[in-house]
Amino acid sequence: MGRKIIIASSTLNQWALDFDGNRERILQSILEAKELGATFRTGPELEICGYSCEDHFYESDTFLHSWEVLLELLTAPLCKDILIDVGMPVMHKNVAYNCRVIFLNQKILLIRPKLLTCDDGNYRESRWFSWWKKIRETEDHYLPRIISNITKQEVVPFGDAVIATRDTCIGFEICEELWNPMSSHIGMALDGVEIICNSSGSYTELRKAYITVDLVKSATLKAKGCYVFSNLRGCDGQRVYFNGCSCIAVNGDIVSRAKQFSLEEVEVIAGTIDLEDIRTQRNHARSLAHLSSGSPSYKRIFVDFSLCPSHDTVLNYSVPIDWYYLKPEEEIAQGPACWLWDYLRRSGQGGFFLPLSGGVDSTSTALIVYSMCKMVTKYVQIGDGRVLAEVRKICGSPEYIPKSASELCNRILVTCYMGTENSSKETKERASLLAAAIGSYHMHITIDKAVTTCLEVFSVVTGFFPKYESKGGCPRQNLALQNIQARLRMVFSYLFAQLVLWTRNRPGGLLVLGSANVDESLRGYMTKYDCSSADINPIGGISKTDLRRFLHYCREKFAIPIVDDILKAPPTAELEPLIQGQLAQTDEEDMGMTYSELSEYGKLRKMHHCGPYSMYCKLVQTWSKNFTPAEIAEKVKHFFRCYAINRHKMTVITPAYHAESYSPDDNRFDLRPFLYRANWSWQFRAIDKQKDHYESMKRKSSSVECMKKNPVSKCRAAVPV
Repeated sequence: MGRKIIIASSTLNQWALDFDGNRERILQSILEAKELGATFRTGPELEICGYSCEDHFYESDTFLHSWEVLLELLTAPLCKDILIDVGMPVMHKNVAYNCRVIFLNQKILLIRPKLLTCDDGNYRESRWFSWWKKIRETEDHYLPRIISNITKQEVVPFGDAVIATRDTCIGFEICEELWNPMSSHIGMALDGVEIICNSSGSYTELRKAYITVDLVKSATLKAKGCYVFSNLRGCDGQRVYFNGCSCIAVNGDIVSRAKQFSLEEVEVIAGTIDLEDIRTQRNHARSLAHLSSGSPSYKRIFVDFSLCPSHDTVLNYSVPIDWYYLKPEEEIAQGPACWLWDYLRRSGQGGFFLPLSGGVDSTSTALIVYSMCKMVTKYVQIGDGRVLAEVRKICGSPEYIPKSASELCNRILVTCYMGTENSSKETKERASLLAAAIGSYHMHITIDKAVTTCLEVFSVVTGFFPKYESKGGCPRQNLALQNIQARLRMVFSYLFAQLVLWTRNRPGGLLVLGSANVDESLRGYMTKYDCSSADINPIGGISKTDLRRFLHYCREKFAIPIVDDILKAPPTAELEPLIQGQLAQTDEEDMGMTYSELSEYGKLRKMHHCGPYSMYCKLVQTWSKNFTPAEIAEKVKHFFRCYAINRHKMTVITPAYHAESYSPDDNRFDLRPFLYRANWSWQFRAIDKQKDHYESMKRKSSSVECMKKNPVSKCRAAVPV
C-alpha cells in the first residue's frame, strides 16, 4: 500500500457559455496538474458551462454543449492516467442537478449531484437546480449516446457515493455543502473517506476571505483528513467577482493555497499528502474512532487505479503554511481592478471613459483603473503572453508593449472634467493633477452652453425660466437645475466615449465608468440617469469610509501627493451656485446624514434585516451617548423616507462590482420593492410609541437620581406632574 499522493486543485477564470474557452482552461489545468506530478485533479463548480448561466440552465442547449465538452475531455490524450473531477449541469429523470463528473481513462465512474443549493445573497440556485435528497443512495443514469459510444457504458452511478482507489477513498462536496451545519464531510470522514473535495463558486466580499479558509481548516480539524477546495476566479458575466483562494488542508492546517486576485486564467496548486498522517490522527482521536465504528456506510465505487506513484516514499509531504489576508484597502486595489480587466478584455472595447470630478469617488475609480494597469504591466513584464496579446487587442496595436502603468493608462483611460459655472477652480485643478499623476488621457470641457440651451427650450415652451433657490427660486426649481447639469454630463460621457478613440486614430469605443458609492445608492443621493449611469461601476458596492481608506493606501503605495488634497476636501456635487467663489453645498448636508450613519443604516437594514421599528430599537442603544431618543427617531424616519422615495433609482443603477454585504443592488442581491408608502405610517407610530417610552423611563430615572442626592423638597420640580 502506498502512503503519499499528489493531488491538484484548479482555480479557473471561466466565462458563462464560453464552451471553447472553458474547455481550453480545463485542459490547461489538467496539463499543469500532471506536470506537478498529480494523479488526481479537481476543479471549480460548473466549470464546463460557467457558473452564471442562470436562466440559460432552462435551455437544453446548455446541457447538450456541456456533454459535448465532456466528450472532448474524455477523448483527449492529455486526460489519460489521471483521475479527473469536473463540474457541469446534468439532467437526471427530467430534473436538473448541479453535478460533479468523475472519470478515468474514458470511463465515467460517478456523477455526484449537489446535496444543498445556495439561495442567499447573489445566489438563486434552486431557481434552476434541485438538490439530491437520497443521502448515501445512487441510481442508474443513462448516458447520452455521444458519451456511451466512447465509454461503452450505457449507465453510470448517479447520486451520493464515494470513489475507492487501490490506496485511498475520495468523497465530494459542492460549495454550499461546506457552509451548511449538516455538512456531509463529517459523515464521509467517519466512514473512512480520507480525501474530500469541494468545488465552489464563491464570490468575494470585503473582509470575508477568512470565512472560507476557516471552514476548510475546521472541516479537517475535528474529523481529520484532507480537504481540497477548488474555487472559481474572475468575472464570468455578472456583478460578482469569484474569490479564488483555492486551498488544500490536512488535519486542520492549510498546506497549499492559490491567490485571491490574479490575472491568471488558470492557477493550479498541488499538495503532497501522507495518508498515514491522516490514519494515525484519526485513530488517535478516540471519540472519532468510536463514532466511526458505528457510522453508516457510503456506497464505494471501486476503481483499479493507484494515486500513489511508485516513488512515493521519496516525496516530501506538504507542510503547513501561513495565510496572509489582504486588508480591505488592498482588496479594493486588486479585486475591482481584476473585475475591470475581465470586463474590458471580454467586451471587445478599447478602454474606459471616466467623468473625473476631483472628488473621492471618481478619484477612487481612476485609481482602481491605474491599479489595473499596474497589474497588467507586471504580468507583461514577467512574460505572460496571453495578457500581452489582450493588451495589444484592446489598444489596437499588434506590436505594442507597455513600458509602464502610466503609459498603458494613457492608452486605455480617458478622463474628463465637465465643469459648469458652479464648479470651483480647486476641483478642476485636483482632477488635472490626478490625471497627470496616473497618466490618463485627460481633457476638460464646459457644459454651460448646453445647460442654457436646454433651459431656453423649456422657457420658450412654457414661458417660465427656473431659478436656483439662492436666487429666489423654489426647491423644485433648484432641484431641476441641478439635475439637468448631472444628466447632461451623462450625455456628454457617452458622446465622448463613442468618438474619442476615433479622434485618436484608433478603432472601437470606450466603456463609461460610473462612480457612485454604495452609501449614496442606499440613500438614493444621485440623479436618475446622470453621470452615475454608466456601463459598469467598480465602486458601486464600496462604502465611502472604505474608499477613503483605499485612497490613503494609494497615496503611499503609488506615491501620488494630490490624493491628500482630495481627502481633505469636503464631498460636494457642485451643482448649486458658488457663494463668493466658495462651495454652497456639501453632500452630507444635502443628504441630512453622515456617511458613517449611512453605513450603519445599511448594515441594519440588510445584514440584520431591520425594518424602521427594529432599526430604531437597536440605534437607541448604540447611539445613546450622542443622541436623544427623539433625535434618533427622527434620523431613522428621515433615512426611511429618503430610502422609500429613491428606491426606484436602484432599478436602473449601473451594474457594480459586488463588495459590500449591505449593497442595495436591485438586480439580485436586494430583492425589495421600489414603490413604497413613504410616510411609513404604522411603522413610524411604533417608533414614536417606543420613543415616548424611553423618554418616560429616562425622566423617571433622572427623578430617582435627583431624590437620592437632594432633599425631597428640592426635587419637586423634577417630578413630572
